[in-house]
Amino acid sequence: MPNRNFTARLSRMLRVFCFVLSITPIFTNAQEESDGEEAKAPLKLYIDCNCEKNYLRQEITYVNHVRDQAQSNIKLFIYDIANGSGGRTYMLEFEGVEDYKDILGKLTYDSTASMTDDEVRKGLLKKVQSGLLQYVLESDLAENITYTVNKDGLAEIQEVDFRDPWNNWIFEVYGEAKLKRESSRKEFEYELGFQSDHVTEKIRIRTDVELNQANKEFVRDEETFTSERFRYSADASIVASLSDHWSAGVFGGMQHNTFTNLDFRYYARPAIEYNIYPYKEVLRREIVFAYKIGYFHNDYIEQTVFLKEAEGIFSHSLDVQVRYRQPWGNIYARLIGSTFLNDFTKNRIQLNGSFSIRLLKGLAARFSGRFELIRDQINLPGGDASLEDVLLQQKQIATDFETSLSVGLSYTFGSAFNNVINTRL
Repeated sequence: MPNRNFTARLSRMLRVFCFVLSITPIFTNAQEESDGEEAKAPLKLYIDCNCEKNYLRQEITYVNHVRDQAQSNIKLFIYDIANGSGGRTYMLEFEGVEDYKDILGKLTYDSTASMTDDEVRKGLLKKVQSGLLQYVLESDLAENITYTVNKDGLAEIQEVDFRDPWNNWIFEVYGEAKLKRESSRKEFEYELGFQSDHVTEKIRIRTDVELNQANKEFVRDEETFTSERFRYSADASIVASLSDHWSAGVFGGMQHNTFTNLDFRYYARPAIEYNIYPYKEVLRREIVFAYKIGYFHNDYIEQTVFLKEAEGIFSHSLDVQVRYRQPWGNIYARLIGSTFLNDFTKNRIQLNGSFSIRLLKGLAARFSGRFELIRDQINLPGGDASLEDVLLQQKQIATDFETSLSVGLSYTFGSAFNNVINTRL
């Protein structure tokens, strides 16, 4: 297969030569035939990624960078997703067209949470340059390549100790404080948290502990309204991989939240998930079905609209996610339906999604929306909400639905071959 041949040839060259590649770009308005062979078209690279494209354009000077894939003869799509180290995994897919149509390739690059943005972009740059090497060798630039073989280039590979003293555990401690003040309003909020992740091919363990407090004061007609919202929570989950398509897990946690009238809440939910595509394809596409069933218990701060001071309920939910990342655009949609097992009239439906597509040359459209149908607010305190509660959002207010929608359209035209990077004022 082309992808496998591409990777194998690239790997052999990198391992045997251990070379340092330097290229002096030579482009002329008209290319002449050499030794009776037809000249190859100049390299025209199109990059689609969630990364610093300007940095890649600045550092890769031996190709022409184009902003429309229809004008390119090398297409590079970079997909990324969070990985177990707290960083991101990037998958690079190269596709040649026209003179380079038989050259395809896939490479991966992994970053970690401890890497700086500069280290990430430099590592990604090296990986992009490695992938472009095969195209350079097939182009008229091949004769301008200079190889330098290191003295230890053919030395025997030394054994490296890859043992991880942290055993794939990642920990994060964070804190934040915000202060805002106006003539009639002042706000102070702080948040503290701790997270841990243990990720392997077979199991994923996560914990999340958070503490948040927000104090607000609002002055109206010489009357002062004050509000204090306080929340703490702890959540944990264990998920095991059963096969390329199936996984199962257990979720549990506890919470205190003055905004939602929860003095103390705890829950436990086992879950099972099925992915139509193998999990290894998650960077490009996924259709996932997740079913959860479990129990939660609420102790309330104030008596609820249903005259409850505490209650325990069994509930279940179905979560469906669809995600496609393709050269023509991206699709993401998520539908969640949940209900109480003892009362199906208490339910909630959440639908949100986004869609971006390249319609024509230079023309792209973006759509995103969210809709939530709410029929399960059993935690609302009894009585009418006061003006203070409304102004300061001190308590959750009853609602039947929430919705939002955004639409965007962009059209880019003009020079498609400008490689100059200029960030001056």
